[in-house]
Amino acid sequence: MNLKRFALAIIMVVAANSLFVFNLAIAENLDTSENIQEIVVTTTREARNLNEMAESIAVLSEQALRNISPSHPAEALNRIAGVHINNLGGEGHMASIRQPITTAGVYLFLEDGLPTRPTGFFNHNGLYEINIPQSSRVEVIKGPASALYGSDSIGGVINVISKAPSMVSETNINYERGSDGWQRSLLSLSNGDDSLVARLDFNHTRSDGFRDAADYDRQSLTGRIDGQISERMHVKLIAAHSTIDQSGVSSLEFDDYQNSRAKNFYHDHIGFREVKALRVSAEFAYRISGEQLLTLTPFYRDNQMAMMPSWMVSYDPNLRDYDFTSYGALLKYRQRFLDNALELIVGMDFDSTPSTYTEEKIEVTQTDEGIYTDYSRSGVLNYHFDAKQRSLSPYIQAELQLNNQWRLNLGVRHDQFTVDYENFLPADPAGFSHRRPASTSIDYSNTSPKFGAVYQYANDHQAYANYRYAFRAPTVGSLFRAGSSQNSTELEPVNSVSAEIGFRGQFGDDFDYELAFYEMNTEDDIVSVIRDASRLIVNAGETVHRGIELGLDYRINDEWQLGLSVTRTDQLYKDFTYVFFSRSCFCNQQINFAGNQVGKAPENLANLRLAYTPRLLPEFKAELEWDSVGEYYTDETNTQTYDGHSLVNLRLNYRLSDQFDIYLRGANLNNTLYSTYTSNQVNDPDVSYRPGMPKSWFMGLRWAL
Repeated sequence: MNLKRFALAIIMVVAANSLFVFNLAIAENLDTSENIQEIVVTTTREARNLNEMAESIAVLSEQALRNISPSHPAEALNRIAGVHINNLGGEGHMASIRQPITTAGVYLFLEDGLPTRPTGFFNHNGLYEINIPQSSRVEVIKGPASALYGSDSIGGVINVISKAPSMVSETNINYERGSDGWQRSLLSLSNGDDSLVARLDFNHTRSDGFRDAADYDRQSLTGRIDGQISERMHVKLIAAHSTIDQSGVSSLEFDDYQNSRAKNFYHDHIGFREVKALRVSAEFAYRISGEQLLTLTPFYRDNQMAMMPSWMVSYDPNLRDYDFTSYGALLKYRQRFLDNALELIVGMDFDSTPSTYTEEKIEVTQTDEGIYTDYSRSGVLNYHFDAKQRSLSPYIQAELQLNNQWRLNLGVRHDQFTVDYENFLPADPAGFSHRRPASTSIDYSNTSPKFGAVYQYANDHQAYANYRYAFRAPTVGSLFRAGSSQNSTELEPVNSVSAEIGFRGQFGDDFDYELAFYEMNTEDDIVSVIRDASRLIVNAGETVHRGIELGLDYRINDEWQLGLSVTRTDQLYKDFTYVFFSRSCFCNQQINFAGNQVGKAPENLANLRLAYTPRLLPEFKAELEWDSVGEYYTDETNTQTYDGHSLVNLRLNYRLSDQFDIYLRGANLNNTLYSTYTSNQVNDPDVSYRPGMPKSWFMGLRWAL
């Protein structure tokens, strides 16, 4: 987007929206006096008013999470305009936030502001490593984040914030049962005094799944200690551990999808994932003065995952063992000047992550009906390597309050990466199915400028604009698990430039709105091409992503409340070259899909919620939800589509007393046959479907001691 056009668009829309707000306030005689503002912490890692932020941020509060009681991250996050999380079984998922539904590392998952995984080790299922049901809130930044965050924050940032301990002794028990063997037990303990408080949360969830042999089991333990060491020093210690055991779930072709959605071609541990994730951090906040704050957060991660990649069972079955350990720290200094009109943040992030990857070829057993039932180990290794990644990332961010209406911010971040790779197998094996780069060391860097402005054009109404550069570093897997590709170690980071304008505000206590327009151009995307009769993975793609996001919350009266989230996107390939196998010549062909719509990118998303709290029974709350995913193309050729789907969900909550709550929720009450992810390989007419959950019921009891 041309910067002059962008600036002109800001002025025009601000003027039009200001006039709209002014006229509407007069016509309806609404009280536009200042309301209590939503507090967010993700942008600066400190509590700030949302009306000061030059970005699109959505918040799911603790009360909202309690009312939703999500069994999957999608049930909570899909209420947010511009956000779609699909359900791949268990708590597995992919995300679509200003991007197509993808496994690419274009999202940053945080826990209390700390990335749950280091750069280069993105997992599209990463939210299942976080204990969302027992968190205090979830904050979502749509689009690139501030200078405090680096790689992967292209599409958005999801920050899950733990519950603070209480000085009053608390014991909370939550037990839930539901369809298909669903069981969840949540236990929380908290206690302390003026100087030290502690909290412990335990989550045990299991399900048989609605599909054959699709059981899922997770256990999470989160501990948090908050301490006031001195008048100026505060410390927050957090330790989180999760174990996940998820069975493989296959895609289905059309006939099975239509007639046997419970069918699963993976039985007896085929396509499994076993995950162990440990994170420990200690945030030391030292208040030097009223204007100066120094924060140091050392952290430690230890992740282990054994898996059989389900998408490779049919053509390259293997067992993989991933193991990485991270050591690092976040250092941040904040100072305010000119009677708090100017704020300066300077920081440095450091991360060192040694990792090990082993992949063994296996043989799988398949029945006449196509069901995979067993496997045997061959002892033959496709890959065995170590990769140690180190990153050093200084940043600076300044924010200036010009007057009562204008606030500006400017930031820049520089990320420097070094990856030392050691291969333990022959570098050039016979054949081309498992190429192995020779041991090497790779260095790359990236500088990301950020700019934003907020304009307060009426009481409780703001316009904002931002222009941000973001990037995605190549993952360790794409660099060194080359498959049949050559020169994978020459990959460079993916680059993205995003421009956004938005409006948000409140009319009295009854009506909240947010509206965002954005355009994002992504270059150097990682794609496959043919050059000199060889298949290469290179930085060759370019895409553009545009959209409008609208969110409304309207308190109709004391009994009824309406919520609406609507998203419209237009995502195009500007220059995207893809290599595919052609049945016509039985050879590889290359084609550029410039001008086509991006595959797996829903054109429309919508979520409508109607809540009812009867005046005569205020302890009861009912909510009816309509959730819709629009049509999208299933591959780059734009020759086949998925029609989209709409689901109806119900939630009932009743507070029996100060100690007891009961709740009931129904999912997909219209029992719609739908697919959570629909795709096909280029030039392959067979479309694959991931069937979604049929009509299901869940009931729970909460007990507070």
